[in-house]
Amino acid sequence: MLVPIVYAEEIKPSEEDLAPNSKSAILMEASTGEILYQKNVHEKLSPASMTKLMTMLLIMEAIDTEKISLDDSVVISDNAAGMGGSQIFLQIGTKMRVFELLKGIAISSANDASVAMAEKIAGTESKFVELMNKRAKELGCRNTNFKNSHGLDDADHYSTAHDMALISRELLKHEKILEFTGIYEEYLNKPDGTSVWLVNTNRLVRFYEGMDGLKTGFTSTAGYCLASTAKRNNLRLISVVMQVETGDKRSADTVKLLNAGFNGYKINLILERNAELGKIRIENGKKEYAELALMEALTELQKVTDDLKEYTFNIRKNKVKAPIKVGQRVATLELIHNETVIRRVPLTVKEEVAKANLFNLIARNLKVIVSGKNIF
Repeated sequence: MLVPIVYAEEIKPSEEDLAPNSKSAILMEASTGEILYQKNVHEKLSPASMTKLMTMLLIMEAIDTEKISLDDSVVISDNAAGMGGSQIFLQIGTKMRVFELLKGIAISSANDASVAMAEKIAGTESKFVELMNKRAKELGCRNTNFKNSHGLDDADHYSTAHDMALISRELLKHEKILEFTGIYEEYLNKPDGTSVWLVNTNRLVRFYEGMDGLKTGFTSTAGYCLASTAKRNNLRLISVVMQVETGDKRSADTVKLLNAGFNGYKINLILERNAELGKIRIENGKKEYAELALMEALTELQKVTDDLKEYTFNIRKNKVKAPIKVGQRVATLELIHNETVIRRVPLTVKEEVAKANLFNLIARNLKVIVSGKNIF
């Protein structure tokens, strides 16, 4: 199966200091994960409230797997209500919806809401932290260790700009989170009839074109830090700056990084996520064939001055048996340029295929016999 598509030249990180006020910084393109700029990206530093990127990721994954829902009630524990630092002043024994607590985390970086959600998902915050560290390893975060769900200082609580970018990129796969992180200000109603004015700790959400997230951080140890994301003309960028002296300098470095990205690069959409890629046979499946699908849209990053190059793709199918779930790898798409495979992309199925029962198999065989396709 050969279809013309395009190829972009490999992009090398800039050597210009785009984050002069930051001890560590990174600029990443979201869809491909390509790094456009890096500075001390593997240095272990305190992430402060950027920790909540992982907290929000686990919340969104729990919602997507239906372990919890946005409308679920959460009983506020002594532990959650007693948190210091930034908070929405939760009261012991009251109930708040997941929806409201997620707003508190995403907009105003609420430590009490983070602990309440950690307890909701894992039973205790310590068990939730185990899940955080497990998920970090799965994402390839080699220099990250979490000790809590909120980011208050701890000697053994650390991460890097690179790892924070990886977690941010994974979080962005749950696009609904941007409906929370993109809010600049809003009132949150509480069970006692009072309300809390939530103002986004990331002021750039209001002032920088296309910005809709993600998470600020500040402690005396961490200094000012920010994991941000902005989108323009189908190009979504992720930037992380760490250990900056002031909030204004944090914003200045973030703007400089993002401006360099938007001015220098563009995204080329190769295949939509719902592109037609043919079918694959499912052995012992309730359905004999399933539509192939990309895990996510296939894109290429290129410099604004680059010309597009044509290339083709080939699909290699695995031998698969039912049951098959969406997200399970069943085939591989190979990108080909000048007769050379330059990239391999996993393919899944568009819908789940259950295992066939005896009745399904008998009916299928009878259909084959009646059609005359069976050869004895």
